[in-house]
Amino acid sequence: MIRFSRTLPGAAVAAALGAAMLLPSSAGYAADGAFSDYAGHWSGSGTISIANNNGVSNERIRCRGQYTTSNGNNVVGINLRCASDSYRFDLASEVRSNGGQLSGSWTESSRGVNGTVEGRVRDGEVTALVQTNGYAATFNISTHGKRQSIAIASKGELRAVNISLTK
Repeated sequence: MIRFSRTLPGAAVAAALGAAMLLPSSAGYAADGAFSDYAGHWSGSGTISIANNNGVSNERIRCRGQYTTSNGNNVVGINLRCASDSYRFDLASEVRSNGGQLSGSWTESSRGVNGTVEGRVRDGEVTALVQTNGYAATFNISTHGKRQSIAIASKGELRAVNISLTK
């Protein structure tokens, strides 16, 4: 089992990347591809909750990302940087949509952590599972126009991430 340090738990890396990787379009899924609205620059903020010896600590987190699409907007490449007062990470991923099924991989380069993502997109709503050795998290993601809300939950050291992004 992996132990996560306070400098940035591997779980936080997996969760943040999973959030970034799953950015499906809320409109035009069949005609325009699952990621048709997501090429460009994104930014936003939210909170991250980490379990510790004193219960759960919460911090504000800020994120900036660059997203590119290919294969008829059914593949999205993501580079995302997020930081709070005590956390920082630099993530890269590629996620594919095939008939509403999502699959892909991710890497957090500064810590050498990587994993997989699997899920489903339907009517712009994503339900997914992001995994790496010793960690898994669920994701519920909703996209409306140029706004997106992401809710991540885990029973591990990383308890929750809630982020709002705008394009």
